[in-house]
Amino acid sequence: MQDGIHPNYQETSVTCGCGNTFTTRSTRPELKIDICSECHPFYTGKLKYVDTAGRIDKFQKKFAAGTYGSLQKKKAKKATK
Repeated sequence: MQDGIHPNYQETSVTCGCGNTFTTRSTRPELKIDICSECHPFYTGKLKYVDTAGRIDKFQKKFAAGTYGSLQKKKAKKATK
């Protein structure tokens, strides 16, 4: 390997959103992650929904009415023409 062109490979502190911390090696000095093996549903066996900034609520609110209401509006516009 050539000297001076490769990044420094160092001990890295990884911090999860659940509060778990562990060390690994990387070119970055610190990493922050959302989900780790301590809180991921696959590894814990617990069903847990991860809702980032209300995205599920926003989706449900957007599609709660369905397409039925928009079809009636289109029919009303055609009837008035």
